[in-house]
Amino acid sequence: MHETFLRQAIGLAAENVASGEGGPYGAVVVKNNRVITASANKVTSALDPTAHAEILAIRAACKELNDYQLTGCILYTSCEPCPMCLGAIYWSRLERVYFACNRFDAATANFDDSFIYDEIAIPPQNRKIPMLQIALPDATAPFDIWNRKIDRLLY
Repeated sequence: MHETFLRQAIGLAAENVASGEGGPYGAVVVKNNRVITASANKVTSALDPTAHAEILAIRAACKELNDYQLTGCILYTSCEPCPMCLGAIYWSRLERVYFACNRFDAATANFDDSFIYDEIAIPPQNRKIPMLQIALPDATAPFDIWNRKIDRLLY
């Protein structure tokens, strides 16, 4: 069964490249052995650097299931998720991920995310895109309000 869903993700990726719609990535979200959503990469066609197949499939699955968490769902993707998609996978609480190609396979096609993995370990101010904190006295106000909120929904 896993191979069937993974082949569907690979098929989406191949069709996406052939059609010129986007990059060589496809993803399928499955729950109880039923496809909930499927998507291919749309970065260039949507003019959206976050329109990775996994992100689009996760967004659509959340809407389809009317939930911000995908508990009990499995993601099948044509390639090992990049750091951005990895974050989305954890935030969405997917149960498991199956992938076909790995990040090194992707790098041979000039989709090399190794610099992002490397950047994560570097202090923010020393990264290639410097990330500088400005300490403001009221910066934690949103968190303070959140912590006092009795009816907050933890996620």
